[in-house]
Amino acid sequence: MSLLFTHARQKSPPSHLDIVHGEATFRVAVKRMAKARRFTLRVSAVTRVVTLTMPMRSSFDQAVDFASRHGGWIADRLNKFDDHVQIVPGAEILFRGVSHRITHRGEKRGTVSVERDEEGSHHLIVAGRIDHAPRRLRDFLKKEARSALDQAVERYTKILGIPARRIALKDTRSRWGSCSADGRLNFSWRLIFAPPEILDYLAAHEVAHLKELNHSPRFWSIVASLYPDYKKAEAWLKRHGASLHRYI
Repeated sequence: MSLLFTHARQKSPPSHLDIVHGEATFRVAVKRMAKARRFTLRVSAVTRVVTLTMPMRSSFDQAVDFASRHGGWIADRLNKFDDHVQIVPGAEILFRGVSHRITHRGEKRGTVSVERDEEGSHHLIVAGRIDHAPRRLRDFLKKEARSALDQAVERYTKILGIPARRIALKDTRSRWGSCSADGRLNFSWRLIFAPPEILDYLAAHEVAHLKELNHSPRFWSIVASLYPDYKKAEAWLKRHGASLHRYI
C-alpha cells in the first residue's frame, strides 16, 4: 500500500503535515522540542490528534519521511480507539483539560502523582499494585475535583455573602451541577477532566442559584457578575461536555 504526503509550503516551518494512507488522510501536528533526541509519534486516545515530536536541528523533510513510513501505524492506532476509555495504566485521559498518559510504577511509593517528561508530555503516575490502580486513579481524580470545587465555591460564596450548606460529588449524566432549596450543592466529579475554567464556571453557576433558584434574567445577571465569560463556558459544555463521560 503506497504512502503519500502533502503539506503546504510556508515561509515559516509548517505546523503540520498530511499523510495519505490508502483512502485515508491523517493530519499530523509537528512539534519541535529542544530536548527531543529522536522522532516520536503519539496518537491521543482522547482527542485523536496525531503528533510528531522532532529534534530542533532535524529538517522538515526528515519529519515527513519518518511520518510517511509510519502511516500504517497511525492507521492502526486510530482504529483501535473506541468511544470509551478505561481509566487504567496505559490509557490517555484528560486531566484539567490536558491529555495525560497513565503510567504504572509498581516500585514507587504513594498513590497517584502528576509528572511531565523531557519531551513535554504529561503523565499520571500510579504507584503500588497494578490491580489497585483503577481504584487509586478514580480516588485521586475525585479528590482533585473536590479540592478544586471547594476552593471555587468558597471564592464565589464570599463574593455573594451566602454560604453553601454542603458540597457533594456525584456521577450524573443529566446535569453537571445542582443546587437544592436548602443550599446543598452537587457537582459531577467528571469536571476534573475539563479545563479549569469550565469547572470554575460551574461553581459560579451553582453558587448563583443560592441567591436565585431559577434561570431568570436576574439569575444570569448574577452569573455574569461572578463569571463574566460564562457564555463561552456554556458553549464549551455544549460542544464537548458529552466527551467527559467516555472515561469508565
